[in-house]
Amino acid sequence: MRVLLSNLAIVSVLSAPGFAFAAAQTVTGTVKAYSSSAMTLTLSDGTAYMLPKGFKDPGLKAGEKVSISYDMVGKKHEAKTVKILE
Repeated sequence: MRVLLSNLAIVSVLSAPGFAFAAAQTVTGTVKAYSSSAMTLTLSDGTAYMLPKGFKDPGLKAGEKVSISYDMVGKKHEAKTVKILE
């Protein structure tokens, strides 16, 4: 029983850092296109981000520099926050 518990403790400790990688990532870039009807934001590098329901446009327009916090869901980038940089 003691061996089982110690093995579980070791596995728990070793797998804990993996959860840090599941956290949202952040990227900065220049807006290429924004579609409020499709709820997408595309950066100049061609990466498209799906915007969350209830997203309030802070005044996005082509050429604007932004910071996007996002999660990867499958092969899609799902934006959590979008901030215009000055």
